Amino acid sequence: MSSLPHIVIIGGGFGGLHAARALAGAPVRITLLDRHNYFLFQPLLYQVATAALSPADIASPIRWILRRQRNVQVLLAEARTIAPESHRVTYDSGGRAPDGGQALTYDYLIVSTGARHAYFGHPEWAARAPGLKTLDDALEIRRQVLLAFEAAEREADPDVRRRLLTFVIVGGGPTGVELAGALAEIARQSLVKDFRSIQPESARILLLEGSPHVLSTFPEKLRLAATASLRQLGVEVRTGAIVVDINDEGVRVGDEHIAAETVLWAAGVAASPLLASLGVPLDRAGRVVAEPSLTVPGHPDIFVVGDACSLKQDGAALPGVAQVAMQGGAHAAGNVLRAMRGEALMPFRYRDYGNMATIGRGSAIAAIGSIRVSGFAAWLIWLFIHIFSLIGFRNRLAVMGEWAWAYLTFQRRARLITGERMSPGSANVERGGQ
Repeated sequence: MSSLPHIVIIGGGFGGLHAARALAGAPVRITLLDRHNYFLFQPLLYQVATAALSPADIASPIRWILRRQRNVQVLLAEARTIAPESHRVTYDSGGRAPDGGQALTYDYLIVSTGARHAYFGHPEWAARAPGLKTLDDALEIRRQVLLAFEAAEREADPDVRRRLLTFVIVGGGPTGVELAGALAEIARQSLVKDFRSIQPESARILLLEGSPHVLSTFPEKLRLAATASLRQLGVEVRTGAIVVDINDEGVRVGDEHIAAETVLWAAGVAASPLLASLGVPLDRAGRVVAEPSLTVPGHPDIFVVGDACSLKQDGAALPGVAQVAMQGGAHAAGNVLRAMRGEALMPFRYRDYGNMATIGRGSAIAAIGSIRVSGFAAWLIWLFIHIFSLIGFRNRLAVMGEWAWAYLTFQRRARLITGERMSPGSANVERGGQ
């Protein structure tokens, strides 16, 4: 077994997982590194953040997914550096090694490290405006949103209460639009009868987008339909709204200050800092400017996929969506096998199967080939595709049941406040309740 070519895959997301699966049955040994022990279905992460689903509904252990693939070893570890010259990847070892890390040597390397939040030169905003990339992010957002309603219930000052019930989402892409729609549904449907001192439906929800349009990658007809659906839900949609400051009191847009307790970030992403250790050209988002075969320039044994890869097709940059990562991971695996056989590497060609976004209960937009659909029909298509795409029968059944319950009752059953927070000015720990 040790004489077989060793392929190291960094990242167990869409790209890394599809690369590993594409190598099933191949005469290779694979080591997959990920700092989490689960694969996360990120397109539904906002539903965890807005209490529609529980974390286990959209995540599955990587070891369980690959349990029947005997040529894969999964390591729970975080890659720290890549040394192309020595074909080595260093990774953390929980402090057990004298230098605090360990190393793997590889014959071929596939890097699919995903993305992190980017605050456009203002890292200090991160503490005030959490983004949405991990389950921990989703649970923190859920906690902040639900605690804002709880604090408003206790507050007698109408100005403070108004600030507590103001929610600002920065960024009008799919994540921002889906968050805004879901928050509006929580306030105007799920929580309406739960409080006595406040009216949750009076919550103010603002979606701020710096460009002229929300959902700028969609056709104009669908952008307009999505904006209309958001406004029907009571969301204030502002385009051309450039955020210049985020502080403890709220958000500043130009000369206007918006007092808000909860600010959520959905405006920008950057690639993993691990890529900088490759010593090759990176784009503005920190992604490797890859060759058409998905290889790193000057290193034909290293492949980058998904959010680690910057590649243009037909003059336009490939989007940072799951389908690009999935197809890229499978293509990189195929090119590894071609390289092992001494064959020429094939250029990557992305096949666009469509673009979708959901705005709320019974409303979505979909651009699939020449088909443009909005409203309830698009929402049904969105439901079917996402349920089908989930890994594991249990997750599909659970999500289908939760969505059916929410649709019929307007309720979200995952409305739990979890985590601990320190009370201001004291050492008492306030534990979230149910």
